[in-house]
Amino acid sequence: MLEVKNLCVHLGRAQLLFDVSFTAKAGEVLVLVGRNGAGKSTTMKAIMGLLPAVTGEARFDGTTIMGLTAHEIARRGLGYVPEDRRIFTDLTVAENLEVGRQPSRANVADAPRWSVARVRELFPKLAEMLDRPGGHMSGGEQQMLTIARTLMGNPKAILLDEPSEGLAPIVVEHIARTVQALKREGLCVILSEQNLNFARAVADRAVVIDRGSLKFSGSFAELEANPALKDQYLVA
Repeated sequence: MLEVKNLCVHLGRAQLLFDVSFTAKAGEVLVLVGRNGAGKSTTMKAIMGLLPAVTGEARFDGTTIMGLTAHEIARRGLGYVPEDRRIFTDLTVAENLEVGRQPSRANVADAPRWSVARVRELFPKLAEMLDRPGGHMSGGEQQMLTIARTLMGNPKAILLDEPSEGLAPIVVEHIARTVQALKREGLCVILSEQNLNFARAVADRAVVIDRGSLKFSGSFAELEANPALKDQYLVA
C-alpha cells in the first residue's frame, strides 16, 4: 500500500532524514517509534508532500507520490492527521466534518464509505456536539474530530502523527480502539508515537527512528524482545 525507499530530507545545510525505508500494507498498523525529535513527524510530513528538499521514493497504491502536493496526495487516498490537529476553531463539529467530505463520484463502487453517520458511530462523543464550535472542545475531542474529518475524505491509508500526545488515559484508550477499528475496515494505518503502551496496544509492526536514521524494522514482538534496542532509542 505504502512503500518508502531511501527517504532523505534537507533543511538548509542540515539533513533531517537519512535514507529511511519501510513498507506498510493494507489492513495493518505500522508504528514509527522513537524519542522526541527523532524524525518521526518529519518522515510523515515528507511522505505527505509538506516539506521541500525531499529525495528518495514514496509510492502509494502502486504509483509514485513524490513531487505531488499535499492535496494531490490526499486525493489519491492518503489521509493525514497532523500532530497539531488543525481543526477550524470557528466552525462547528458538523461543519468541520463537511470540510473533509469526499464528493460522491459517478462510479458507485468508488463512492465514499464514510459519512457523518458512520463517524458518529465511531466517535459517539462527537454526536453530542455537532453544533459546538471546534474552538470550544477539549484536546481529546479535537483529536477525535481531526481523525473523523480525515475519514470523511474516504482514505485508503491514514497517517496519524502522535495521536496520543497530551491526552487523558481514557481518551488514549478510545483512540486505540479507533485505530483497531480502522484496521478491521482494511485501512493501512501508519502512526508516529512515543507512548510505547499505546503502540503496543495497536501495532503489528514497528519502525524505530533515531536522529533521522532507521534503527529497526520488524514486528512489534521482535522489538519488545530486544531490550537493548528499546533502552537505547525509546522512551520507556
